[in-house]
Order: sequence, then structure tokens, then C-alpha cells
Amino acid sequence: MKTTAIVLAAGKGSRMKSDTPKQFLEIKGKPIIYYSLKAFEESKVDEIIIVTISGMEKYIEEEIVKKYSFAKVRQVVAGSVARYLSVYNGLEVAKETDYVLVHDSARPLISAQKINEIIDEVQEKKAVIVAVKVKDTIKQVDFNNCVVDTPDRNSLVAVQTPQAFDYKMLLEAYGNLDRDVVDQSITDDACVWERYRDEAVYVMDGEETNIKITTPEDIYIGENLLNKEV
Repeated sequence: MKTTAIVLAAGKGSRMKSDTPKQFLEIKGKPIIYYSLKAFEESKVDEIIIVTISGMEKYIEEEIVKKYSFAKVRQVVAGSVARYLSVYNGLEVAKETDYVLVHDSARPLISAQKINEIIDEVQEKKAVIVAVKVKDTIKQVDFNNCVVDTPDRNSLVAVQTPQAFDYKMLLEAYGNLDRDVVDQSITDDACVWERYRDEAVYVMDGEETNIKITTPEDIYIGENLLNKEV
């Protein structure tokens, strides 16, 4: 059995309000992407494919992969105009693998232990995502910012990455997509699976610390969480 991690680093991170893409901003002296790659390097994953901003492949190879000696990184490829299309680029080069784990590099606090648990789970269930229970009350609003519904939060979860799938089955689902039209409704890989496959997507417990670095405030939160791990 072979497992491949696709680590996404192709976003610009506009909400970070920085000229530097957020995955290359530093926490404790290392770029954010370093921590995700380190977790996969220390896990049972067999190989890593990095999908990055077009034109930055060489930078990733020299300043990330070689600099930090990530031996499992097999290839660095260019991303696309949307997250899910970047995933598609990664899937196409992840040949001769059995399972694939797709992870956002902006989640630097994923643990190798959780990655290994996901790998064990996906072998049985074919499609597995990690998530945490929603703690806040969620309101659905309309275009006028008026509340139209209050969903039962007991049925809601906040989804994280990695998301893990049977490789051939996920690639087949992605093959149904129109690459010439960006579909804003596809926000994660499970969306593609849900749309084009009949098999269920299973949810397993994520980690509360597996936050997504999105705003400048998240940099400080991430740094504090990393300090607690030492």
C-alpha cells in the first residue's frame, strides 16, 4: 500500500494583507509550509507532492525542500486558478499510489500522529475527512444580512485538512470537472467526492490546534501553540 500527500501552497492569502504569500511567512523563524511538510515527513506517508504558485517551483525546491532536507518530497508542480484545480494538478502526477491525503499548507499544526490515524482509517472507508465540533451558534443569513435560519449546531462540524481518499476513486471524481469554468461552490475535496460519487464521506475527530492561518492574528496564535509543544 502506498500513500501520497498533496500539500497545497498555491494560494495568495489576500486576507493576510501581506505581499508575501502566507505559506511563506515565518513562524518561529521558519516558513509556515515547513511545519506541514515536517509532519508528513515524520508520518507514515510514502511521498509528498507540493502544489505551489506557478513560477515558484524552483524556489520551493531550493529554499524549502533542499534547505530543510525533506526526503519524501517527490515533485513540485504549479497550481491553478482555484484550489480544487490545483488539487487536480497534484492528483495527475500522483501516479501509482493507493491513497491520497490533501492538505492545506496554511494548517501548520497538523500532527504526524493524526496523519497516521487518517491513513489507517481511509484504507477501510475510502473517503475520510477530519473535523471538530462547532462550539458557536451558527446563523444562516441572506444577502441583506438578515437571519433566515439557525441550524442545530449538534449536526455541524468545522472541517479541516488533511482529507484522505482512495486515489483512483478521487481522480475519477475529479475527471468529471470542467477545468474551463471555476466553480465557487467547491471549497474542499470532499465536495467533489460528494457530487460525483455515491460512497459516503466519513468524519473523524480532528485536532483543535489544527488551525488555518488566514489573518495576521493567526500568526500569533500559531506561534503560541507551537511554543506549547516545546
